[in-house]
Amino acid sequence: METTTLALLLLVPLLVWRIYSRLKKLVARQKSQLWRHWSVAIAFPALLLFLVTTTKFEVLPLSSLGAGALAGGWLGVLGLKLTRFEQVGKDFFFTQHRYLGLAITMLFIARLLYRGMEIYLNTRLDVPVPPPPFGQSPLTMAAYGLVIGYYAMYAWGLLRWRQRNQPLQAPE
Repeated sequence: METTTLALLLLVPLLVWRIYSRLKKLVARQKSQLWRHWSVAIAFPALLLFLVTTTKFEVLPLSSLGAGALAGGWLGVLGLKLTRFEQVGKDFFFTQHRYLGLAITMLFIARLLYRGMEIYLNTRLDVPVPPPPFGQSPLTMAAYGLVIGYYAMYAWGLLRWRQRNQPLQAPE
């Protein structure tokens, strides 16, 4: 085994640990900001449509993307049920279910890391085999669909929550 490959394999657990520690901060109590919710609620479905075009409308990658998006949407609804919502004066706060959000995001990152390792190790072969094009990997498309479906549904749910709860009026 080459030194660079060995170093890469030793650094992957450190990278995963750093990503996990940063993500833990993202699933802590957050202030609800409408512009963030709107940007995710609009951009993620648009990203899903873009990914549909990268599959070249082949059945397996397209169905994997759709199944991932449906599963992600269902998990987004579940995540909203497990979310703790708070209103303090005029400010709104929410706390995601820590393990659900972390599991979905880490699964997505693990798939990206695996794909990167696959491409890197492929370049070390005597006769490199070209990896499948980006939109043709069913597992990658399922991971993208899962994370897009989850966060898009979660953002729509946060927008609905904010719409139902108006800011408290300050006493005059």
